[in-house]
Amino acid sequence: MSVDTPRRIVLLRHAKAEWSEVGDHDRPLTDRGRKDAPVAGRWLARAGVTPDLTLCSTAARTRETWKLAVQELPQRPKTVYEERLYEASLGELLALLNETSDDVSDLLVVGHNPGMHALADALAGEADGDLLPRMNRSGFPTAAMAVLTFNGSWKAVEHGVGRLVAYWTPQD
Repeated sequence: MSVDTPRRIVLLRHAKAEWSEVGDHDRPLTDRGRKDAPVAGRWLARAGVTPDLTLCSTAARTRETWKLAVQELPQRPKTVYEERLYEASLGELLALLNETSDDVSDLLVVGHNPGMHALADALAGEADGDLLPRMNRSGFPTAAMAVLTFNGSWKAVEHGVGRLVAYWTPQD
């Protein structure tokens, strides 16, 4: 696959999680989260998003979100549970993207805020219509998704390289 291949990054924030007595890493989804995650998966399927690879945080709420969302896709992509996604800074998220093999054209990342929002905002050098202001006004709520496209190698992913082509929340 050429490094000039069009690529797509889908950033999915985990669905609504409980605030409970367990540690933050082990927090499960709420009932609303368990309803929103499959809705996110159905949106991905309708949008024709078929990731080659999914990177998912090891936190319980991200794993549960992905488990429910992926059931709605026509095929299950390879999934890597990546502990570095948990509490990752923008720089750490960019470094993870830069490690992606150029054999991957569509990458889905299931993570947390503020990282998912910061990454979407940083990558979006351009945006279709009012997507960027709408995403920034919303604050990237739970189960929200941003879809960005770019051309080139994953090693070249940096600020402003992408175009925000879709932004979705369960309330849409």
